[in-house]
Amino acid sequence: MLDPKLTLLPFADISVYTEGFDIVSVQWGHDGLAYILLINQVPERRKGMFVQTKLKEPYTYKVLIVSDQYVQEVVIGGQQFHYHYVQPLQEHLLLVGARCTYYGNDQFDLNAKVCDMEGTTIREFLLGDGIQSVQVTKHGTIWTSYFDEGIFGNYGWDQPVGASGLLAWDAYGNVLYKNNSADIADCYALNVVNEEEVWFYYYSDFSLGCISGGFKPESTRVNFLNPNISGSSGFCTDGYHFLFDAGYGKHGTFIFKKMQKSGSLTKGTKFQLLNEKKRPFQQARQDFRQDRLLLSEGDLLYQVTMEELLSVIE
Repeated sequence: MLDPKLTLLPFADISVYTEGFDIVSVQWGHDGLAYILLINQVPERRKGMFVQTKLKEPYTYKVLIVSDQYVQEVVIGGQQFHYHYVQPLQEHLLLVGARCTYYGNDQFDLNAKVCDMEGTTIREFLLGDGIQSVQVTKHGTIWTSYFDEGIFGNYGWDQPVGASGLLAWDAYGNVLYKNNSADIADCYALNVVNEEEVWFYYYSDFSLGCISGGFKPESTRVNFLNPNISGSSGFCTDGYHFLFDAGYGKHGTFIFKKMQKSGSLTKGTKFQLLNEKKRPFQQARQDFRQDRLLLSEGDLLYQVTMEELLSVIE
């Protein structure tokens, strides 16, 4: 039997908004809208390798809030920090830089900025270096996962903020939750479904964890599954069905799995997503959140829900 396929049509074309800008990241918000971060020029890396944190000159960022009906544009000018992610934070926007530097004597970059919808800065705080993913809940809980440099230290951090690999914060940068259940060397993927359900996938075990029950130690539960996938960069789920990026050497292709009674996942089915030209997506940006996948190819945005996948597979 041939691998199942699903052809996606774009739900938005943002080309009108991208002239003179480069796309930095494409993410889902908790509200089901797409949040696109753009910059007027991508900063050069230091020594051709290291991502800058503080920038020598001001840059202009742009945030697009996109549905299938409209595009809202927020311009944030005169910025001298390097941001990589954007999320809705209550009635505001949260910009986060993946890297931040520790200079010594309790001097460090503040790599989280909260802005209003006019692009005006409201406050800034620290979320740590080496951030792999940022997702914010409806009630304003900020979840951050970290890659290896943010866990073991670089950019001057001998005691990294992200040493646990996964944290939750309030809207002002106070820690609410710190992972102590998984030995995370690199948190490859994060999916914050809601306040009561947070999934994460990590190296070196390649295990899939689910946090439930809130933040109080007496009620928090963490359960683990083995998805039998190495190096997946993301997944979406309805709690029973899962769509994974296929992992090392197979990024951009997908595997569908479902929960078995034993609390394990099925072997899985390879799954192909095609663009409107019925061609596989080429180097598309992708973001997994809740039960949906967001894809960005060029200036076109695509989405697929678990319900749509199930209509083809089952």
